[in-house]
Amino acid sequence: MDTKKFVQVFGEVLAPDTTRVKAATATLKADYYPHPQSLSILLQLLVSNESPSLRQLAASQARSLVSKHWKNLPEEQKPAIRQHLLQKTLSEENQLVRHGAARVIAAIAKYDLDKGQWPELFDTLVQAAGSRTPTHREVGTYVLFAIIEDISEELAPKIPDLIDLFGRTINDPQSAEVKMNSMLALSRVAIILDSEEDAASIGKIENLVPQMVGILKQAVDAEDEDRTTQSFEVFQTLLGCDSSVLNTHFKELVQFMTNIAADTDASEDARTQAISFLMQCVRFKKLRIQGLRVGEKLTLTCLEIVTEMGDEDGTDEEVTTGRSALALIDVLAESLPPSQVVVPLLHNLGAYVNSPDPDRRKAGLLALGNCVEGAPDFINTQLHEILPLVLRLFDDGEDKVRRAALETLMRLAEDLAEDLGKEHAKLIPALVKHLDIAMRQTSGSDDVKNNNTIKACCNSLDTLSEGLDAEIMSKYLPELVPRLSRLFTHPDYKIKSAAIGALGAIGASSGEAFTPYFEQTMNALSDYVQIKGSEDELDLRCTTCDAMGAMASAVGPKAFQRYVQPLMQATEEGLHLEHPKLRETSFLFWGNMAKVYKEEFKPFLEGVVKAIFESLESEESELEVELGEKGADLAGKEVTIGGKKIKVAAFGEDELAAASDIEDLDGMEGGSDDDSDWDDLQAVTAVAQEKEIAVEVIGDILTYATRPYIPYIEKTVEVALQLTEHSYEGVRRAAMGTLYRLYGAVWGLQSEEIQEWEPGLPLKQKPTDELVKLGEIITTSTLAIWGEEEDRATVTDLNRNIAATLNLTGPALIASPKVLTPISQTLLQLLTRKHPCQIDFATFTPNGSSSADEDLDPGALESSEYDWLVIDTALDVLVSLAHVLGPSFAEFYKMVEKPIFRFASGSEPFERSTAVGVLAECIRSMDAAVTPYTASLFKLLLHRLNDEDPGTKSNAVFAVGLLIATTNDQKEVNKHFNTVLAKLEPMLQEEGARLKDNAAGCAARMIVKYQDKVPLAAVVPALVGVLPLTEDFEENEPVWGCVVRLYSAGEPTILGLTPQLLPVLEKVLGEPENQLNDETREQVVQMVKFIHGKEPQMVGKYAGLVAAVRG
Repeated sequence: MDTKKFVQVFGEVLAPDTTRVKAATATLKADYYPHPQSLSILLQLLVSNESPSLRQLAASQARSLVSKHWKNLPEEQKPAIRQHLLQKTLSEENQLVRHGAARVIAAIAKYDLDKGQWPELFDTLVQAAGSRTPTHREVGTYVLFAIIEDISEELAPKIPDLIDLFGRTINDPQSAEVKMNSMLALSRVAIILDSEEDAASIGKIENLVPQMVGILKQAVDAEDEDRTTQSFEVFQTLLGCDSSVLNTHFKELVQFMTNIAADTDASEDARTQAISFLMQCVRFKKLRIQGLRVGEKLTLTCLEIVTEMGDEDGTDEEVTTGRSALALIDVLAESLPPSQVVVPLLHNLGAYVNSPDPDRRKAGLLALGNCVEGAPDFINTQLHEILPLVLRLFDDGEDKVRRAALETLMRLAEDLAEDLGKEHAKLIPALVKHLDIAMRQTSGSDDVKNNNTIKACCNSLDTLSEGLDAEIMSKYLPELVPRLSRLFTHPDYKIKSAAIGALGAIGASSGEAFTPYFEQTMNALSDYVQIKGSEDELDLRCTTCDAMGAMASAVGPKAFQRYVQPLMQATEEGLHLEHPKLRETSFLFWGNMAKVYKEEFKPFLEGVVKAIFESLESEESELEVELGEKGADLAGKEVTIGGKKIKVAAFGEDELAAASDIEDLDGMEGGSDDDSDWDDLQAVTAVAQEKEIAVEVIGDILTYATRPYIPYIEKTVEVALQLTEHSYEGVRRAAMGTLYRLYGAVWGLQSEEIQEWEPGLPLKQKPTDELVKLGEIITTSTLAIWGEEEDRATVTDLNRNIAATLNLTGPALIASPKVLTPISQTLLQLLTRKHPCQIDFATFTPNGSSSADEDLDPGALESSEYDWLVIDTALDVLVSLAHVLGPSFAEFYKMVEKPIFRFASGSEPFERSTAVGVLAECIRSMDAAVTPYTASLFKLLLHRLNDEDPGTKSNAVFAVGLLIATTNDQKEVNKHFNTVLAKLEPMLQEEGARLKDNAAGCAARMIVKYQDKVPLAAVVPALVGVLPLTEDFEENEPVWGCVVRLYSAGEPTILGLTPQLLPVLEKVLGEPENQLNDETREQVVQMVKFIHGKEPQMVGKYAGLVAAVRG
């Protein structure tokens, strides 16, 4: 190889000319880098060239080539190369070059140490780390750090000595770099330690945490951005290590980070990184945070930080301290119980929203809005107080407060659309008012304030409309359609998109009432489905296609027919415009068309399925995240990973230098391992997100166009099964959902006789062989994933799919004897909070030690709404199993009674209410098989009849009635019968939570089963007095069954109440028709005919009853 020519070409890479750089890069890759001698020349340049920039670049490229070529260099040359490289690195004055050379040494050591070569390296570095010369200490500690990072496992025998060394060097009196190197090295050592095997070593690192905190504090105080970011990187790393490393100092560390976050004198970068660290604490040490009860302190600190936002919008993507604080509030609300986050925030909210300072009013609103997604159920209970203050601040004198109120309303509507929709008479006029003002005052695309208000109003109307039924929404069409339509021509593309999206949602909600506006709207939007210029235009095309799909569902297939063909062509074209969101939009539009046209979608099916399968089978490697200039820009910032924001640690100086100096010399086989820095982030590529949408759309299509889809079923199963093992949880979740939808769709193709399943095993009606095979495939895949999946949302969704499919298809899916045992094991894991998706990185006990979940402080087990969701859906699976197994569920119930009882006796009302409701459903399904459990159930349920929570009490009286009606344990029934009767009397007068209706059902069941034990003269009038039932129509079956039975027996009390019953009978036989099921309705009609035969004049006063008699 011509060394002189190589150096000449290599030097061209630093030329200030892109064309020359690209040419040199191509030449190096093609002509030089494939040969081992290129590494030798690069190493020579690294140790001898006079230019620091060239030495730095040589270090970067040499490191990339070591793994490919070092083994091929002549063995006799290597000792001299090692010695010369180490000596020059120790004497190198330029820090960037020094670090680059250290990385080269580490790369060589990775190969040599594995082969038993370069044995003197370790001792030399230890000696350098203890040298009197600061630069030698800096090199020694940094090379050791680099080696540990690359080959930590091989250094395991030396770990105790290394910890002792870094325990000394972390206190270096002269060099901040030595301290930082030591801190970085210790964090890498901690990664490979385990408390059971390396307790002494972990204890030493644990004792050094205060020094690490001191180094971070010094960096923050000195406003040293690089070392601040490196220090935060260390603490982020330690969070993922054995929990013992931070256990002792965790509380103080959280307080320290909170202080940095709140310190207005600290740099914004330091404060946002402190907040990012706290987010990771809440996510990955949730139980520890919860047990320490610091949620309130963190929430109120964030609330105060948000007051600094000034004119910043809460929805912008740029990372600032205020927006980071809002993100932390969001994470806190999702991860911790309401008592630690939402409750203290609401208690303190008044001081903010009523403050004369607009920044404080704005902060209160934004903080409130960021709690909604994490705790929607609790926020809903406070909506009667929250909504008036939001509406009041709609008319605030400050524009930024009004916009914050709009943003908060939008967040409320996103999660509480149905409940918020009940206030439409207040909300929509207020939104229209502010929309009008902003539209009048706006001066064009540069008018940021008014344009932001317009977008916020449109977005709020978009989300709010989802909670309105067609009858209500249609009343607002004359006001909303003309206003939003005017915005279609606004110069700001984002305003166009917001208006079009809002009108699409409004159209979908209003149904057929939208028809008069449909043609003019489609004409106004027609051009936007063809545009393909700028990124903004393509985004607008996406929104327009989405809106048109929504409108199709409103006006129906006939009105939309003439638009289908051109829109299918436009969406097919969108697949090829190199815009990932537009591809997703095309898939979603096709799914909408399948919903609208069902089997008439068949003509498009072949092309649609082909395009979607191409997406699902596409490779993702070409879109993997790569380090480089763009990656360097992310250092110290937050990126979205799997739907969550994560702080990206700073890269080493050599990596930054390589990124800035050279285009891509590492992109060759055997090249740099730098990209491994991204592996742990598991970045979600655009292709992965597209696959998530694509596989969901396949589920839509096969659900609504099942028969035409039959030829593609086998391929769908094959592709979806592969995707259940995808690295991105969104794809896994969607793939499993589609498999279950496929099973349900194919089930619906069977004969009605088979579809009318009966509970219990063995099966009474056997499905087709094809369906049995499909069921086996799905259950096998489910059991492989369900018990091991770490993503909570995926497990929650899988729970929902299992429960819904069991309810639809009965016990066929679980007919195999191999299925029930693993199902019971996974359900027990979920109900005892021991499933992998519920395991924290650190558990908590009062003494601060690691512990199994069952040893947790009971206060730490209070559930956040997000935590409870996975348990709640697991209970849904349990109820569905009871439903399909019938009396044979009794054996299964034995295993799960204890955890259900624990929830039924918990501190949270929603846990008690849900668990008692589950017990009621289990009793109903087991029927007489519940008998062995009668005593334990009575003990719990009688206690819950006195519960302070109306919902729990209501479910308890429902369960007690079912227990009395089904059990054969006469002794237990006799023991508690009069107690239950006594408790029923006041419940028949209590309003809300279906309590009155469930009490009536309980009384009716007691009369039917034990008529001789019930004082009918007292109970029957009270029962009739609560009729008709208005909240829980299901209880009409036992109630009217009881009344009919008493009439048939000629019971005097009920006969004497006939005049009181007749108007009630007219109501229950009228609207709504779903008050009575068919069987009960027939019984009631026969009773009316019986009464008519006895008292025709009395019945003749009620037209509805006369009509019933005449049939």
